[in-house]
Amino acid sequence: MKEAFRIQKGDLRIRPIWHQKEERVKAHILVCFLAYVLWKLIGQMAKRAGLGNEPRKIFDEIAQIKVVDIVMPTKQGAIIRKRCIAQPTAAQAVLLQRLRLHLPQRLKFHEM
Repeated sequence: MKEAFRIQKGDLRIRPIWHQKEERVKAHILVCFLAYVLWKLIGQMAKRAGLGNEPRKIFDEIAQIKVVDIVMPTKQGAIIRKRCIAQPTAAQAVLLQRLRLHLPQRLKFHEM
């Protein structure tokens, strides 16, 4: 339990948030738990891939992969939207390959 608390406060940068509503408190706890599970999962994947067991470096490297939204208005007034993923660097490609992760060719665009 100590390790989970240390990871949440340090590596995940999760700090106490004082919510006023019970459903927000529960949602915050869920997000913290899911972040911890993801942290541990990536750590296990890294260890199996021979990359050590420190997920911070992996998250930092993967976070550099860019996603770009292209928005093109047409003469008819419609808007064409396309979400693209930038080509990973050689180091990122090796990292993804060793972790057996694959970037999608395209992402669906969701209106906000």
